[in-house]
Amino acid sequence: MADLRTTLNGQHHSAHAAGGPPVPAATGPTANGIAAPAPLPSVLIATRHGESTANVEFQLAEAAGALSVPISCRDADIPLSLQGRQQAQALGRWWAGLPSADRPRSVWCSPYVRTAETARFALAQAAGLGAVPVSLGIRYDERLRDRELGILEMLPKAAIEAKYPEEAARRRKMGELYYRPPGGESWADVALRVRSLLRDVCAEEAGRPVLLVAHDCTVLMLRYALDRLTEEQLTALGPVNNCSTSLWRAEGGRLRPDHWNRTGHLAAG
Repeated sequence: MADLRTTLNGQHHSAHAAGGPPVPAATGPTANGIAAPAPLPSVLIATRHGESTANVEFQLAEAAGALSVPISCRDADIPLSLQGRQQAQALGRWWAGLPSADRPRSVWCSPYVRTAETARFALAQAAGLGAVPVSLGIRYDERLRDRELGILEMLPKAAIEAKYPEEAARRRKMGELYYRPPGGESWADVALRVRSLLRDVCAEEAGRPVLLVAHDCTVLMLRYALDRLTEEQLTALGPVNNCSTSLWRAEGGRLRPDHWNRTGHLAAG
């Protein structure tokens, strides 16, 4: 199977020539024998969902050193907080204010409640301002779901240290990219499904601006894949902010970063 960088960015770095110049990737011969460029969306925008009720509870738990949070539903069923809804509306106003050529007319979304609500509130706001059709659909794709934490799900840091000290130590030793909690996923596992999703997005949204509504880890893995980050570069990044925007543009046969994790539109709102 072709390397994702070949499929997405139109370039391939040979494993035998690390550090050397990129070699153009062949995506299929044309009549004159020259490889055709890989299909790419014109603009790819990624956002994390707005603040959720779990975000609020975990902030309180971490500040107090609590061993639990008062959440009984599945992670997939956690809704937005009131502030999260306001952030999603601010995202919709930002969407409406984009130049017409950059304004997404296609939305791919994690099926979790908090992401679905974010997409719907943002879309309603943008449509209300006349920027996108009211009938614009949202495509839900489970590959954009949040990282699954297995036995560590819904546990604050203090609880993990108290209940699973060996797992906490293994996590520190292995690092987030490769640490996989029992029953859960590592960042690298999330990256695999993100790469699969990006192949479909690039093929189906070629030449069009698209919005992806996802989660902290999922957006991090989008950047990891698209910008070809090393483990050190990845782990140096801070958290992805709620309803922040990260944007890549199709230029020279690949998706190139325009901006990362911006939140100015939230303050303006």
